[in-house]
Amino acid sequence: MTPGGERIADELEAWAETGLADCDGDMDAFIERHGGADLLATRHSGRTHYFVAPYGPGPADFLQLEIEELHEVLDRRLLSGDNPPADLQELIDPLHPATLEAHPVAPPHYRFRCLTDMRHAVARLPAPVGQVHPLSRFLGEWAASQSSTRHFFCDHWIIALREHQDRYRNPVLSASPVSLHARQLKPFHWQPLARGVEAASQLLAFDRAAGYPGAWYFHMVAGGLTPRDIATTLAGDLDEGFNYLREQDAKLLVEWMRAPYSA
Repeated sequence: MTPGGERIADELEAWAETGLADCDGDMDAFIERHGGADLLATRHSGRTHYFVAPYGPGPADFLQLEIEELHEVLDRRLLSGDNPPADLQELIDPLHPATLEAHPVAPPHYRFRCLTDMRHAVARLPAPVGQVHPLSRFLGEWAASQSSTRHFFCDHWIIALREHQDRYRNPVLSASPVSLHARQLKPFHWQPLARGVEAASQLLAFDRAAGYPGAWYFHMVAGGLTPRDIATTLAGDLDEGFNYLREQDAKLLVEWMRAPYSA
């Protein structure tokens, strides 16, 4: 856009490709044509809002709607006199951009991103032969926990989905759980060396703060809010006959100690 706020194009890359083609691929000619206009590039700043709707008893039986809240702001001067671009790539994504303060140039707006049936998405997750994807294991553990009888998984977690192409240009889906309560739980102070009654009190306090039983385990596997040192301490207490862990939690812990993973 111009310094006066007039929009030149909605897509920088398409505009730059067309403009450079009009100059027969000569970047010097392109700069000479547009350099005096002091053109500015913008970017979108924002966040994603997640909405969920369970439709079945399984942890992955829910729809997840993603809506982006976007705000267009100033990003950089398009053609810097100090570091003029040598080619199209440097014009679109310069190594040393002439950055500008991120003043808004348009009102914020919402944009639909995607609506996902999570059961179908999880079924597409890749895994080596004879193994399960970490997220599939995580969901299976939720189904085996006490939480599954009283809480929907999507009441406490969403699933961040990303799709990329492998070296053969085949689409590959990746996914990881994201806690809805991570911000509130971050200030929780753990004492990893606590044992017995003190350890039991810590687990109970964390579960209450999270709002569901066994939260300490799921936040150990995903997100790291529960320190991994806790697992060794709790396993040692189990070996010594302490029985403060729920039966389901104890089984999850023993299996994790045998084959640790991160979701």
